[in-house]
Amino acid sequence: MGDSSEDYGNYSYEYYQEYGDLEELKVDHRQSEITHIISVVINIIAFVLGLIGNGTVIWVTAFKSKRTVNSVWLFNLAMADLVFVLFLPFYIDYILRDFHWNFGVAMCKLNSFVSVMNMYASVLFLTVLSIDRYVSTVHLSWSQKYRTVERAWVVCGCVWAVAAAMSCPALIFRDTVRLSDKVVCFNNFHTHDAHTAAMRHIIIVVIRTTVGFLLPFTAICVTGILLAIKVNQSGGSVRMSSFSKTVTAVILAFFLCWAPFHTFSLMELSIHSSEYLHKILKTGFPLATSLSFFNSCINPLLYMLVGKKVRHILKRACLDITKSSLRELSQSISATEMESVPGLHQESIPEEPVESTTL
Repeated sequence: MGDSSEDYGNYSYEYYQEYGDLEELKVDHRQSEITHIISVVINIIAFVLGLIGNGTVIWVTAFKSKRTVNSVWLFNLAMADLVFVLFLPFYIDYILRDFHWNFGVAMCKLNSFVSVMNMYASVLFLTVLSIDRYVSTVHLSWSQKYRTVERAWVVCGCVWAVAAAMSCPALIFRDTVRLSDKVVCFNNFHTHDAHTAAMRHIIIVVIRTTVGFLLPFTAICVTGILLAIKVNQSGGSVRMSSFSKTVTAVILAFFLCWAPFHTFSLMELSIHSSEYLHKILKTGFPLATSLSFFNSCINPLLYMLVGKKVRHILKRACLDITKSSLRELSQSISATEMESVPGLHQESIPEEPVESTTL
């Protein structure tokens, strides 16, 4: 989302700004009221569900389950989504103000950087999940020897480093400019040469689409096909676990949410070739961007709908919280009663051990 995290509806900033056609940019900057309403509603839902859902997954994987390789993957994936969701109100405010950026150039850069990093981190973690699922299922003896929590954290560190490095163009090129009574957040390629600006835009889109979509999609498809072949050849001796089904659902959700965005990003490269294409992008890019944002709140829902162990952990955690609240209430009532009756002492109530469940 390097050049489109705030390009919802004003995807053509890069070309128009570099070509100097600011008047045309002012016209294209406005979106229909219906599109505004739809985008705001979608993003508010994504913010609320993403905040609650990813926060719950992080709490479960960090405090309520045994530390396993699978829980490490889920924790980092939820963390990537949560960080993005926390910055979503800035974008919602941007839409509500009719695409007027009110937070300065530093937040313009940071907000775009977080959006891009979320995309790269999410897809790379899903790729790692897919490869790990294949290795742990097919090469069981090797995985039992080398597949450790410590190595999983090292891999996660590498994923975050790669995602941050791939997101640096947002920190370099993202900028603000005042157009009449508005300030817009856009990609400023720091050149008066239209050809150079266009080439930089093309390079960013091609790298983002290749590294953030095509290559991971290929790797995930290959490992998925190999795993399916192995399962069929085993005659039932190799079974798909509940976690494996959860991973499959999360991967499908990611690519369904992000495929339209990357498609429109590639179409954007030919925006000047057709007025009809321009109209399609003006209508479709906002919806594609909102759909990609919505992916950050889908994963926790899939964990609870598909993953039996995650549901069990959440159920157990809710019961523990309820018991703890009732115990504290009972102790408070008993303490109040004893204060009114001198000489009585409250008997200690033993705490029940918290069950730890493996993901």
